[in-house]
Amino acid sequence: MALVNIHYLNLQNNYLFADIAKKVNVFKVTHPKANVISLGIGDVTQPLCPAVINAMHRAVDEMATAENFHGYGPERGYRFLREAIVRNDFQPRGIHLSPDEIFINDGAKSDTGNMQEVLHWDNFIGVTDPIYPVYIDSNVMIGRCGTFEDGKWTNVTYMPCTAENGFIPKIPEDKHMDVIYLCYPNNPTGTVISRQELRKWVNFALKNDALIFYDAAYQAYIQDPDIPHSIYEIRGARKCAVEFRSYSKTAGFTGVRCGYTVVPKEVTVATFEGERIPLHQLWLRRQSTKFNGASYISQRAAEAIYTPEGKEQVQQTIDYYMQNARHMLTVLRSLGFECYGGENAPYIWMRTPSGTSSWQFFEELLYGAHVVCTPGVGFGPSGEGYVRFTAFGSHEQTEEALRRIENWMSRQG
Repeated sequence: MALVNIHYLNLQNNYLFADIAKKVNVFKVTHPKANVISLGIGDVTQPLCPAVINAMHRAVDEMATAENFHGYGPERGYRFLREAIVRNDFQPRGIHLSPDEIFINDGAKSDTGNMQEVLHWDNFIGVTDPIYPVYIDSNVMIGRCGTFEDGKWTNVTYMPCTAENGFIPKIPEDKHMDVIYLCYPNNPTGTVISRQELRKWVNFALKNDALIFYDAAYQAYIQDPDIPHSIYEIRGARKCAVEFRSYSKTAGFTGVRCGYTVVPKEVTVATFEGERIPLHQLWLRRQSTKFNGASYISQRAAEAIYTPEGKEQVQQTIDYYMQNARHMLTVLRSLGFECYGGENAPYIWMRTPSGTSSWQFFEELLYGAHVVCTPGVGFGPSGEGYVRFTAFGSHEQTEEALRRIENWMSRQG
């Protein structure tokens, strides 16, 4: 008899975005003539830039000849990409990394979920709240979160990030945390962390022998020059932090699948006997066993992002989405909504009016304006009373959605 991993049975119903899709599909069936615009799920809409497309064509042509064919690649990823990453993403910020500390993956979501499996299931985790659901769910799957009670997991320390505290997570003085999840610019709130605040977290991790998982998937959207793009801009972070990066939102790779994880060789984890084990060595062993790497074509595409023309073209796309974000902020605020984010990230975090619940506002907006948002409570208990909008639509879709919301609000009277 095959026995189930009972921890999977503890997962809460469906994945957030599956629930949204189900509700939207029900609406479409009952309203077949309605044209629904989604500002909810964070998928991009603009095409891959020419530099990337040209690189992919060249890579495909290489795969068509025996002398240039590429089969299984190196477990860490091809060196040409890892060197480009170090040279372009880190050295200009004064960060010194070895290409061997870079692990190419098929997107940041995979590694943020998989990284926790090299750690003991008795570790206590801390998360900013609201939070990207994968961080919690992947820990539930291994049995690390305890039981789900009153909207929270009993073995998880939640650090609320709300308008009342300026979306700055407070380090808890009375909670033990072995692993801390930080995501900046933040998904879902679109807010950022200052260098001073990030230094507090690094100092806390070093003092308390904790490990930080730092998701920097949206760092390319930062507009403020004083905001750190990498946790390794903070002294000491190489000893306590793993950083995740993605090309999905940076360069439109949601359908191409490529990103990378930085695991410095100084980061160690402990055995019960006190022996220190380099996390780098464990992760390399895990990847060698369970991952055959992102495709050669995807990695050549990612390399093209770092060419002069690639950088310029990618920046144009980022500017396109941030133009949407600025326009959304202007219109939504003019309608009286309390909005955050949207200045250094492609997400708008909006408080629902008059104490309306997140899901109730989602339903009202869908049926009243035929526009989809994401209920904030799906990201954690502190997300209740908020919804998330994304700036990844086209200019035309975004403009039309805002027009509909404006008309819907005028009918509310």
